[in-house]
Amino acid sequence: MFCPDPVAFTIFGRDIYWYGILISLSVVLAVIMVYREAKREGLDADCMLDYALLTVPIAIVCARIYYVIFEWDQYAADPIRALYIWEGGIAIYGAVIGGVIATLIFSRWKKISFWKLADLVAPGLVLGQAIGRWGNFFNQEAFGGLVTDPAWQYFPYAVYIERLGEWHQATFFYESVACFLIFIFLMIYRRKAKNAPAGNLFLWYWVLYGIERAYVEGLRTDSLWMFKDGIPIGSLIFFPNGLRVSQVLSIVMAVAFSIVLLVRFVKRRKNAPPVEKVEEPVGPLDPELVLIPEDKREAMGGAQDEDAQDDAAAAVLGAAVVQAAVTGAEAEAQESAEAQEAAEADETAEAQEAAEADEPAETADADEPAETADADADGGADSGDADAEDD
Repeated sequence: MFCPDPVAFTIFGRDIYWYGILISLSVVLAVIMVYREAKREGLDADCMLDYALLTVPIAIVCARIYYVIFEWDQYAADPIRALYIWEGGIAIYGAVIGGVIATLIFSRWKKISFWKLADLVAPGLVLGQAIGRWGNFFNQEAFGGLVTDPAWQYFPYAVYIERLGEWHQATFFYESVACFLIFIFLMIYRRKAKNAPAGNLFLWYWVLYGIERAYVEGLRTDSLWMFKDGIPIGSLIFFPNGLRVSQVLSIVMAVAFSIVLLVRFVKRRKNAPPVEKVEEPVGPLDPELVLIPEDKREAMGGAQDEDAQDDAAAAVLGAAVVQAAVTGAEAEAQESAEAQEAAEADETAEAQEAAEADEPAETADADEPAETADADADGGADSGDADAEDD
């Protein structure tokens, strides 16, 4: 059975833990993402390095303060131990709150919109959380309820906790996967919703992460309690299994920021410019078309109200337009047929004229032999007379 070693390696007698390596990797990736996105948005990318130098220390301090406040019993007897951060004990919600505070400070300092800066950070932040959760795997912490059924004693559903000798739900893995999915959603939203108001991306992070964390935190057995025995109201007890600190905060954040997103959406819809209607060109109407008077429109189709009457009139108008189009097509076809008939008539007339012109020529040709014969006959008669006179 595999049990991870929390120590990655040792340098000069000092152990370097996987948890610290993964957290550092998460921070570096988040900074790189913010830097690249700032360049894409046309902001001063080098300014983002100053932002990281301010944000990271404040986030670490706030993560430690958050943990110490809700685990004060461990430090009440020796408060100086609250500074021994290398002994462990930080909370991601404290880091996020510290990051928000640092963002407010930096946005006022550099005159950058807080919401725009928060949108730059959100995807890298949740990706860092997805990676950082694997530090819980090496530390064997942030696990869920006991798993006694051998059929479910396998990773990733469950994880073996060596110091307890028991299998528990691998809630760290559940949250890591959920954070990866939120990261994918935010990247798609950033690409698709380019015209969304500044801050929407950051608000979606809070809503989705709040829902996910509220559920997963309810499965955990080693996180900080707020209402361990539920919330008594009169004779009723709400959440009898108790509510943890991160659960309460997650629910509040998810509800609050969902309302903000909804209000933004409604305001944007109200302020949106009206959509202009584009009228389609209508062809020439039939000149014989008779429009139906207003007082006779009620007789059409039994229309009972003005909307129905308008629909009926529109239908009649549409039918008239169709009829005009059909009539026009028929007229064009008739004109074409008439033109063809006229052309054929012209051809026939020309043929007849040519035939008539040929007839006189043939008659003249036929008369020429007759005339020649007559001339020959006359010539012969004259010769006979001459001969008679000679005799």
